[in-house]
Amino acid sequence: MTGSTMNMKLAAQCSRGCRPAVGPSAGAPPPVVMAGAVASPGKQMLLVRQHPPGPGRHLPSLGLSWTSRAAGVVVASATATAATSSRQPKEEDRRASRNISGFQPSIWGDFFLTYSSPLASSSAQKAWTVHRAEQLKEEVAKLIAASSASSLYNRIHLIHVLERLCLDHLFEDEISDMLTQISNVDVSGCDLQTVAMWFYLLRKHGYKVSSDVFGRFRDEQGSFAANNPRGLLNLYNAACLRTHGEIILDEAISFTTKCLKSIAPYMETSLASEIKRALEIPVPRSVRIYEAKTHIAEYGKETEANELVLELAKLNYNLVQLQHQEELKIITRWWNDLELQSRLSFARDRVVECYFWMVGVYFEPSYSRARIILSKVLAIVSLLDDTYDVYGTSQECELFTKCIESWDPAVTEDLPENMKFILGKILDTCQSIEDELALEEKYRMHYLKIFIVDLVRAYNKEVKWREQGYVPATIEEHLQVSARSGACHLLSCTSFVGMGDVAAQEAFEWVCSVPKIVQALCIILRLSDDLKSYEREKMTSHVASTIESCMKEHQVPLEVARVKIQEMIDETWKDFNEEWLNMNNHQPTELLERIFNLTRTMVYMYQQDDAYTNCHVIKDTINSLFVEPVSIA
Repeated sequence: MTGSTMNMKLAAQCSRGCRPAVGPSAGAPPPVVMAGAVASPGKQMLLVRQHPPGPGRHLPSLGLSWTSRAAGVVVASATATAATSSRQPKEEDRRASRNISGFQPSIWGDFFLTYSSPLASSSAQKAWTVHRAEQLKEEVAKLIAASSASSLYNRIHLIHVLERLCLDHLFEDEISDMLTQISNVDVSGCDLQTVAMWFYLLRKHGYKVSSDVFGRFRDEQGSFAANNPRGLLNLYNAACLRTHGEIILDEAISFTTKCLKSIAPYMETSLASEIKRALEIPVPRSVRIYEAKTHIAEYGKETEANELVLELAKLNYNLVQLQHQEELKIITRWWNDLELQSRLSFARDRVVECYFWMVGVYFEPSYSRARIILSKVLAIVSLLDDTYDVYGTSQECELFTKCIESWDPAVTEDLPENMKFILGKILDTCQSIEDELALEEKYRMHYLKIFIVDLVRAYNKEVKWREQGYVPATIEEHLQVSARSGACHLLSCTSFVGMGDVAAQEAFEWVCSVPKIVQALCIILRLSDDLKSYEREKMTSHVASTIESCMKEHQVPLEVARVKIQEMIDETWKDFNEEWLNMNNHQPTELLERIFNLTRTMVYMYQQDDAYTNCHVIKDTINSLFVEPVSIA
């Protein structure tokens, strides 16, 4: 059986067997396939798991198998064994200080429970802001309509500006019409700067335009005819949306990266700053709302800036910020009501950072319910991670996993009190989320529970690896577990739970199969996390990372392994882009965009450090985004 044939059969099995349990007496559905992660080009692994049955019933154990597309064969995965010489220190010694945190305390505490911005404090000022923003919205809509008579570059630039200023959600229909128009334009006579922006914008919106448009700008040495820094930057950002086999875009990345690094020190300040940010995180992978205030300031300095667009950007930013402040009150109050910090001081207190992270998935006001639900689930994921990683013994984690598999608080009698407490809070949180859903939406919780169970199984497997001192022999073997323990498959599903009718049951069936785009997200997170946290985690008793598996598999030193891991990340981005542009993905773009945005947030959070754990790294960004308004003057 070939890998592709097996995938089709397993996907069909998932579709048939993944019906939601309507009530607590619903029986256990048949197995559902969870495609794990593409560890290297041409290979894919399949993880077969069972749906959780009704309360009180235990799930079967997770079955693991590999499918090699290149060879078309299934190979049994290695059993996790380890020599006694590599065992970690005794568990009871290592966990002597069970409930003492080694993490930084919360920076924010109850700040957002009492904070009131100047706009929130004045009902008259708020009413004026809303009214003025509505007036400006009408004027900018007219500006967009009039742009149809403008040059291609001006139309593209206008869309780009609206998106960078986070105004595009106000003009979705108008922008969609413009994209349809420009997608049919002949760009054979345009300069590189225009072609690059056209290519970037259309691929960003899922149009599979050909990279052949850049052929006439490249010479035999692989150089490109870019005659200004802006053209170089546009080409660089466009090329970051490359897929496998697009050699011309690989060459464009190499060429533009070298050129931009050499000229940035001699550029005027604003463009130099833009180049520096793009070299760190390319624009297609950046989180727009995190940078919106910077973009507003930069746009205000442009000689051709439109004053109506600029004023609307400022007012809209402040109004969106006002809503985010109200949601932070809700999230902080919920977190405090759980009373976790008074009982579980070993865990990271990062609820504000959770919300900040998930605002990157959807910042728009219309996604309020979805954003709050996703933030709560991320906070629970963080608690679970710390419970398995720094608190529970291997025996306790095994028992805790079985309790979550059963999804029944009545089976917790053998658990330590703190772990009973944790389980109770998880079940309570899921119930509160279900209570927020309409009757016809409640089936969504079934899928959410499936992924929570799969996540804790992956955590439990890593606990066993850690206690055995086991280093997986290959990166593929490692990712079979660690691509799941990053929780990105769970967060992908959760990002749909609070959305409206666009998230139909078909979408949950789809995400439950863990499609390739979600697999790529899982790998990007895992590899990026390991690159940034390797040194810190080596200082404690921690599960082996993919870097160690890479060193073991290829018999290379640390620095060579780091390079190989980065190369894998680059290749996985090609996988991701291919799926983003895959016309056979019949899911609404509104849903696919959540997964793309999740991936963008992962890049941001692990760019310089593990910004979630080391929360001081993002303190200023959080303060700028949620506390400090944009000056209207």
